Amino acid sequence: MAFRRRAKSHPLFSQEFLIHNHADIGFCLVLCVLIALMFEVTAKTAFLFILPQYNISVPTADGEVVLYHYGLKDLVTILFYIFIAIILHAVVQEYALDKINRRLHLSKIKHSKFNESGQLVAFHLTSMVWCLYVVVTEGYLSNPKSLWESYPHVHLPFQVKFFYLCQLAYWLHALPELYFQKVRKEEIPRQLQYISLYLVHILGAYLLNLTRLGLILLLLQYMAEFLFHLARLFYFTDENNEKLFNAWAGVFVISRLFTLTLSVLVIGFGLARMENQTFDLEKGNFNTLLFRMCVLLLLCFSQAWMMWRFIHFQLRRWREYWNEQSAKRRVATAVHGKQQPKAIKKESGSHENGVVKAENGTSLRTKKLKSP
Repeated sequence: MAFRRRAKSHPLFSQEFLIHNHADIGFCLVLCVLIALMFEVTAKTAFLFILPQYNISVPTADGEVVLYHYGLKDLVTILFYIFIAIILHAVVQEYALDKINRRLHLSKIKHSKFNESGQLVAFHLTSMVWCLYVVVTEGYLSNPKSLWESYPHVHLPFQVKFFYLCQLAYWLHALPELYFQKVRKEEIPRQLQYISLYLVHILGAYLLNLTRLGLILLLLQYMAEFLFHLARLFYFTDENNEKLFNAWAGVFVISRLFTLTLSVLVIGFGLARMENQTFDLEKGNFNTLLFRMCVLLLLCFSQAWMMWRFIHFQLRRWREYWNEQSAKRRVATAVHGKQQPKAIKKESGSHENGVVKAENGTSLRTKKLKSP
């Protein structure tokens, strides 16, 4: 008990130390793994953290190709890249977002949303370019039939498996970042929702051997999300910059339609025409009617939920816009009403029965006023 009290009072176990130095702790752990590569005794263990495991050599016409499949050792690799993601998160925050925030002088709520969108813009842009490169080099765009042919896609190229491991690491790192970044309690449920959605879809595509379809769907999703968070950044710098929201709205709707169409094409038609439709866990074959129905229902439900959130967001924007316009009209009417009596007095005197009176009440000269 005495040791526990001393441990809790020690600065290494304090909440403030963990919040402000979590990136330094992650950097030290990553550095320890990299140093372990220098020694023969620990190098084999260190490679478990850095490189994807479960590689096999597959003979081809041009020689041998090294492919990978998944297993429990992937958890070790994901853990290592969680610390890498924490370090990169801190670097973007300190060297980019904090400097911009000092110039903008945003409120606390806008400051938190600006940091969130800034981090996601950097991540979505990197993932979008990386995903596009993988899809093009692997030939998934030029040959759409490869999305369902030769299913199950148990053996993955290095770049495909490494991409999925990094994606899982990033979204898992976002969970402790809610604590480290002191996210407000009101924002935590919303952020947990989209983090959980990403983890469920990415992990499902990885474990169910639908990695090729998952890459295309992630590319569509990241394009829409990148535009949305970029529009938020421009909006926080200047509230009149709302044109990017219109571009995001168009891309969002198109990406939802493409997602549903491609999912039905691959799962509902492509996999349904495959000869091998038996459940085999050892071979990684999940191509059964129940499997296809569950995956399609999950995808349709998630897309419908996102569309409902999108419509709700657009209605709120339009409501705020019309309220702002009506408020401006009321202010303009009130100002015009106050200025109108002042516009009548153009001379130093005043009119009474067609006679111009001076300020002391004496008549200057008679003048007939024109009728209105």
